[in-house]
Amino acid sequence: MVRRSRLTVGALVVAASAGHVLYPAWLAWASRRRPVGSAPPEPEQWPHVTALIAAYGEAQCIADKVRDVMANGYRGPLDVMVVADADIETAVRAEEAGATVVTADDRLGKAQAINLGFSKVTAPVVVVSDANNTLSPGAIAALVRHLEDPGVGAVAGEKVEADGAGEDLYWRFESWLKQREWRLGTTIGLVGELAAIRTDAWRPIPSDIANDDLWIALDLAGRGYTVAYEPSAKAFEPPVLTIHQQWERRTRVVSGGLHVLMRRRSQLGPAGGVVAVQMWGHRLVRYSVAPLAHVALLLAAARRVRTSRLARLFLLGHGVALWNLSRRVASESAAASRPGDDGPTSRSRPEPEDPDSPRASGATAPERVADALGQAVFLDAVALGGMLRYLRGDRSTRWTIVRR
Repeated sequence: MVRRSRLTVGALVVAASAGHVLYPAWLAWASRRRPVGSAPPEPEQWPHVTALIAAYGEAQCIADKVRDVMANGYRGPLDVMVVADADIETAVRAEEAGATVVTADDRLGKAQAINLGFSKVTAPVVVVSDANNTLSPGAIAALVRHLEDPGVGAVAGEKVEADGAGEDLYWRFESWLKQREWRLGTTIGLVGELAAIRTDAWRPIPSDIANDDLWIALDLAGRGYTVAYEPSAKAFEPPVLTIHQQWERRTRVVSGGLHVLMRRRSQLGPAGGVVAVQMWGHRLVRYSVAPLAHVALLLAAARRVRTSRLARLFLLGHGVALWNLSRRVASESAAASRPGDDGPTSRSRPEPEDPDSPRASGATAPERVADALGQAVFLDAVALGGMLRYLRGDRSTRWTIVRR
């Protein structure tokens, strides 16, 4: 009986750690002899590029975004197309800044706004980016160089999020995964904040899809294209400052991601090759099996708290995580209630900063441990919340703007 119990707990530990420990460990092993590729050579003639920005409620920052793209230093022909998603004010300001503007009479949502933009594009390369971020100098050229290889259908850039109370830990982890996946030949880690796409490889995104970036990556992979990764092409995002904002954004990402994975489930089998492994390890296990196993482990630890030191240590770690999260919630509530402080509602554009110098770099070792534990518990809670949204059919393609 004891042996069976230990086997059960062992299986739960394996399942709970599969996405955040076992898959990265497998990636490290599988890519250990695959050297980091050198930067692709510059093309003899830089192709025409259209920077495509789907924008809704971005009137305050869209002009700055247009100017930022135009000043990126791309040496070939470059134009900016803004798809103003039923947003006249954004359309006017984008046009004043020098962008070509496409407008939709009714709100489409980001994925369908991107479809509309692609239907108007004539350039052979499209760089998709968000309205509220800034690009690192030379980012567009760094992406475009990969597309000299006709087998590359898209190139993922690097999302750098200013530390929104620990979000930098998550994005550092994501970046590491993409680097290792790319060493194996392709990645599914395309990000809608910055990506280059070969126009002749484009196929419209279905109307029921919210997670446009994941769909594009899997659709291209399913047709034999490679998705490259270029870490020097960075998009600097403003932080999502509150736990409530993080919860809303991440649970909808999980819900939409599960829907994409179920729509593309034919790629999850052995025929999917390395992409199937990435789908399981990078997404599906983290969105489903791992958080459910985490809950089961908590229940098992609670039953053994009087007899097992490990169970007490496990529960203590969760206590520290919950203390860390509750401290952040209290701090956010106090900041929002200060006179003259309306909270983090502005759509401010971020200043590029060194991603190796996050806010947490000045924290003590115990504070960093507490932050890491808090993020780990929060991520699994988010996955459970996203699963519930998915099961309820809450997969809106017109997401609510998260004010930063």
